[in-house]
Amino acid sequence: MPADFEGRILSAWPLHERQRVFEMGCIIQSPAIGLAELAARQALGQRSAGWWECELADDRLTWTAGIYRIFGFQDGARVARSDTVACYVEDSRVKMERLRSIAVSAGSAFVLDAQIRPADGEADRWMRLMGTAVRGEDGLVTHLQGLKFQI
Repeated sequence: MPADFEGRILSAWPLHERQRVFEMGCIIQSPAIGLAELAARQALGQRSAGWWECELADDRLTWTAGIYRIFGFQDGARVARSDTVACYVEDSRVKMERLRSIAVSAGSAFVLDAQIRPADGEADRWMRLMGTAVRGEDGLVTHLQGLKFQI
């Protein structure tokens, strides 16, 4: 990865219009979206990619199987956010935390290519982290969610 690479903050999605937006992009409103969303999450979990979510109130993580593989944790294990943050190589950790903080405070989205050191001792790897803030009914950001891809 280029040494001068910086994460990107994305603000083009109308996150305040929740009924027209889901996870990482816009959709045409459809009653079948629940099935499509589930299928996408399951498909991502079968590769070195996956869907993730972090509840801000307690830092509780929800992952598909692909995220466990990327980070080198046993599939389905209870993993604390602090354990995953510790996997990030220092420079990537600093950038990730900065973009995460901005996303929470501004209700925005971000993309970052980050280097991690998997928990299982495998070789360092790069992943693309895509995240977006999700607001609750009161308009406050309640959690972050997105996709991660091994690159």
